[in-house]
Amino acid sequence: MKKPFLVTFRFCILSSLILKAQQKPNVLILYTDDLGYGDLSCYGATAISTPHIDWLAENGLRFTDSHCTASTCTPSRFSILSGRYAWRKKGTNILPGNANLTIPTDITTLPKVFRRAGYLTGAVGKWHLGLGKTSPIDWNKEVIPGPREVGFDYSFIFPATADRTPTVFMENQSVVGLDTSDPMFVSYTHPFQGELLGKDHPEMLKMKSTQGHNQHIVNGIGRIGYMKGGKRAEWTDEELGFTLNTKAIGFIDESIKEQKPFFLYYAIHDIHVPRMPASIFKGKSKLGYRGDAILEMDHSVGVILEALKERGLLDNTLIVFSSDNGPVLDDGYADQSVSTAVTEDYKPAGIYRGGKYSALEGGTRVPMMVYWHDKVKPHTLSNALFTQIDLMASFAKMLNEKLPENEFTDSRDYFSTLTGQENINRDYITEQAANMALSIVNDGWKYIAPSKGPALLKDVNIESGYSNEDQLYNLKDDPRELNNLASKNPGKLLELKNLLKKTKDSYQ
Repeated sequence: MKKPFLVTFRFCILSSLILKAQQKPNVLILYTDDLGYGDLSCYGATAISTPHIDWLAENGLRFTDSHCTASTCTPSRFSILSGRYAWRKKGTNILPGNANLTIPTDITTLPKVFRRAGYLTGAVGKWHLGLGKTSPIDWNKEVIPGPREVGFDYSFIFPATADRTPTVFMENQSVVGLDTSDPMFVSYTHPFQGELLGKDHPEMLKMKSTQGHNQHIVNGIGRIGYMKGGKRAEWTDEELGFTLNTKAIGFIDESIKEQKPFFLYYAIHDIHVPRMPASIFKGKSKLGYRGDAILEMDHSVGVILEALKERGLLDNTLIVFSSDNGPVLDDGYADQSVSTAVTEDYKPAGIYRGGKYSALEGGTRVPMMVYWHDKVKPHTLSNALFTQIDLMASFAKMLNEKLPENEFTDSRDYFSTLTGQENINRDYITEQAANMALSIVNDGWKYIAPSKGPALLKDVNIESGYSNEDQLYNLKDDPRELNNLASKNPGKLLELKNLLKKTKDSYQ
């Protein structure tokens, strides 16, 4: 009985010594998926409680006007890690699961900035930025380039999204648990002979598809894309949260062993489809599996916070929590999210119109909190305009790391805003919708450039904000973007159109 105590005691002493010796803070980005402005109790949700995430808000800084760079996942993730707008590079919209790496390996990235500053860098969770450089990808060996070439010393990821093949984990760019006698193949053009598909075998499904998710079947759930082999490597959806939490904590422990501060990009799977939370969360919310997944996500945040506390690292860890885009209720599966949201009068985007895929505020205005003990004042509320693309330059400032002058970057230093030292608005931000429509926000005004597409995205029942006409909104007076002032305010319209053009023409 004494041995475990001694081990724990020695571990605590080691952690304490490392903490004292460390001059630089650990940095943890908790990046969730499809979480809307109105999805958390600290942002006003009453139908659900998120106590662990609320703790970050209560003990740190909560933003009211923070934005991801796009209303879909791949471009937002590209921007946060590269410091560049995704719309500048082709092939950065929503990627299939067999896409090649989109981030150039010869540029400065967020993890490279941290690694240069002496940090151990890790990526855990959803990737969705492509892998390798050849097509088709050979999944039966190490896939290069990947997270390591982008700047991560360690990675435990799944390649795309949980609703897309391949439905496997990859550790340091190799498929976990792959049986060499059962090689793995992935296709997005044709099914493999003998493969059972969701559209042909609905009796095998424990969750029905509402649109699109009816191809390869894993764990009783139809996916997008096809897959052959690799059966032993395929995951069980209900175990995703537990597995990713374990790997994130394992990486933190490795940083202790190496006596280095850590930078961890933890891209939490929840609440992206298919929402199949662990059994202990099923039915615990009033909001179907989506609500249950929010509870699981909040639990995951609590697990990581407790792990940091137990290791004596919490007080020296700067934590950023945010989301890659706005919310969606029905994103391809019948999981009761739509019906229960109506019953509970639940509005995942809060007061804002639109959501995932949209050019409207609900697509890119997302929750964001920053915790840093004794550095960020508790109960701080910031209404400053902030965009995730600025994390790279802001952290470079914190680390006294100069970004290369021969490289362009859209990222700017707003570290004082990020940490609540000042309430300085970014001068302007640009945003990207699913149809590549661009918008720009400046001094409370928002301009949405003309684009093609329906006003209502019927499959997901989300207002798109797409229009073949110029749109101009005063967000201070009209946060729901109901009154198009383009014809009434031609001067402001021209000002923002020129600013967007100037931004697009930069670095050509």
